[in-house]
Amino acid sequence: MINKFVPYGRHVVDADDIAAIVEVMQGDWLTTGPWVDRFEQAFAQLVDARYAVAASSGTAALHLCMLAAGIGENDEVIVPALTFAASANCARYVGAKIVFADVRPDTLTIDTATLEALITPRTRAIVCVDYAGLPSDLDELRQLAERHELVLIEDACHSPGAAYRGKKVGSIAHLTAFSFHPVKHLTTAEGGMVTTDNMAYLERLRRLRNHGIDSDHRKRETQGTWEYDMVDLGFNYRLNDVQCALGLSQLRKFPQNIERRRILAKKYAEALGSSPRLRIQSVPEDRVHAWHLYVVRLTGEDPGESRRRVFSALRQDQIGVNVHYLPVYLHSYYRKLGYPVGLCPVAEHAYSGLLSLPMWHGLTDTDQSRVIDCLMTAVRRYA
Repeated sequence: MINKFVPYGRHVVDADDIAAIVEVMQGDWLTTGPWVDRFEQAFAQLVDARYAVAASSGTAALHLCMLAAGIGENDEVIVPALTFAASANCARYVGAKIVFADVRPDTLTIDTATLEALITPRTRAIVCVDYAGLPSDLDELRQLAERHELVLIEDACHSPGAAYRGKKVGSIAHLTAFSFHPVKHLTTAEGGMVTTDNMAYLERLRRLRNHGIDSDHRKRETQGTWEYDMVDLGFNYRLNDVQCALGLSQLRKFPQNIERRRILAKKYAEALGSSPRLRIQSVPEDRVHAWHLYVVRLTGEDPGESRRRVFSALRQDQIGVNVHYLPVYLHSYYRKLGYPVGLCPVAEHAYSGLLSLPMWHGLTDTDQSRVIDCLMTAVRRYA
């Protein structure tokens, strides 16, 4: 019998989620309605943030962070090299220059020890990425940002439910962006959220996601007026009520979903952590990992060739391993801007051997065991 394909990530939607969507579809509001407020309030409560603003995607959330922070032409924004392109693209959208920072070899999060040397008079913000779901060195980053009068923007698209020194991710940085893509901990199909404790940021975020207009349709209906004013050049980055109802339903299952991911991560660590041919991500004692991804690195003299062979063998075994990520500046768009190979050597070396194993809360024990067995067989044969 041919084994079924095990993806690296997948959404999980149940009857309660579908019922929530149907309820909205049968109601009066499909967008800019009451479900948006409810989802924002529930998410803010989840992460201990004062305010939350829903957006149409994690990328839109990151873009809104840049806009709210006033980043623009000729500004510089520091971004870690090992991340999805959106972490850097959001600064390019507003005309800023990206200064790429290297990552720590143990956690693969931004290396705070190298950051001070990257700050110039044009630097306006630091974007830190909670790689795979592991919080960055947030206290050090916030202190550094405030010492230089910079905005700390946390890309937490991997890390809802994570914590740093007893504080929840979403309540620490000046602005924090989340994603609700189907492979994440909870999904709204596509969607995102920005959290902040700053009222000025809140008001600007709300306007900018709605074309820069100072009110939405529901507010005008409540006030009995047709008048509105466009005070900023904004975007249509709204998250609709159908998606927010799905998000609320998913939030109710969030605790059990993230606990399942932690159980899976523990099993991976126990099975793989002692292998001399593999290196797993370090998790400092002062933080709680959210486990969006479970990444391993092939070691040895030629990790890139080992990764190529192991990846191919696992795909032949119907194991949907993936690679996260090519350092952003090695993509063609950024190479055309003049970023050279060798800019961030730790990130490049880590990438050469990286593999992302299947990690999603619907992954069964049987399928995870098959992933581990196939991986170890491939590693013994090819690494």
